[in-house]
Amino acid sequence: MSAFTSEILNNSNSDSSSNSDSNSKPKKLTRVIIHCDGACSGNGQLNSSGGWAAIIKSPDYPNHAPKIVCGCEAGTTNNRMEMTAAIEALKVLKYVCDVEIISDSQYLVNTMTKGWKRSKNIDLWQQLDDLLASSQHQVTWTWKKRNSTPELEECDRLAKLESEKV
Repeated sequence: MSAFTSEILNNSNSDSSSNSDSNSKPKKLTRVIIHCDGACSGNGQLNSSGGWAAIIKSPDYPNHAPKIVCGCEAGTTNNRMEMTAAIEALKVLKYVCDVEIISDSQYLVNTMTKGWKRSKNIDLWQQLDDLLASSQHQVTWTWKKRNSTPELEECDRLAKLESEKV
């Protein structure tokens, strides 16, 4: 198992101890980049099928393969899938990290960076807020145009495949 996978990401067989203790010097936070995307067929309809995907990698571990997480949900919306991708990717991180989340969702990025009003998906906004507060990650949010990076293109492909599983 790579150092990136075993030391930074949660694995079902690993402990969840912190990467800092009160007797040690503060460590430089590991830099993690998360590309995420969501997809939904029949957006907002009762019979809609959604998928989400995220690619997690660290420039601090350039020779290690990125971690891919993805999933699906019925009766959802594209915005919920965009949010779920970010939430589930953050859940994978085991230690406090310096995280950049890259998304093509203006809804997600602008709500987190520009204070857009949260009138829908309150449950997911609360979950994201709680996760960010409890994890203490240093998070920056970056919007990029749809499929403007290979990682966003791959997340889009994976999210669409996941949505077909519903």
